[in-house]
Amino acid sequence: MNLRILVVDDHDVVRRGLRSLVQTQPGWQVCAEAATGRQAVTQAIRLKPDLAVLDLNLPDLNGLEVARRLRRVRPGMKILVLTVDESEDLVNAVLEVGARGFVLKADAGRDLLGAIESISKDRPYFTSRVAQMVLEGYLRHAAKAAPPDSHRLSAREREIVQLLAEGLSNKEVSNKLNISVKTAESHRSNIMHKLGLHTVGELTRYAVRHHMIEP
Repeated sequence: MNLRILVVDDHDVVRRGLRSLVQTQPGWQVCAEAATGRQAVTQAIRLKPDLAVLDLNLPDLNGLEVARRLRRVRPGMKILVLTVDESEDLVNAVLEVGARGFVLKADAGRDLLGAIESISKDRPYFTSRVAQMVLEGYLRHAAKAAPPDSHRLSAREREIVQLLAEGLSNKEVSNKLNISVKTAESHRSNIMHKLGLHTVGELTRYAVRHHMIEP
């Protein structure tokens, strides 16, 4: 795989180390280096690399702003962030500016080559601790965003919602779940009341929105 890479870090020793590591891979070439944020943007415009390995702590233009500008001037270029910080706020900021890889400098010797290969193939890459933070943040957000009515339904009620949305009658629901028709009707009435719905059509749309059935 041929890959042209821009290495951005304000420390000469780090850049040399990254260059040596990257160029152990056949077809990979460090086509440019930059020690400042503005140099990084200039080099990206001039040399059109495929991927940037980007430190965030840069003089004259910080790495997050560099990433934003790179996304504007080189929309197809992949961005891999290399940093010493792994705070959740920073991870979120990195994702917001369009980077799809995040490697701690302490892990670069172990993870960098795999990270570059992954994001060059449009697969995101995060070191294990960062991946855990991303997952935990997603789950927290999903829990906050979930409509409260979905949590008010019991497991049995969710089961009945799916069956009704699939077109089963009260009698068919009762047979499927081995309950009386009267109990099935009572569940249906309670569900409609809890969700503020009035028709099976509304219930079906609710089930589709909440991924209980396919549209």
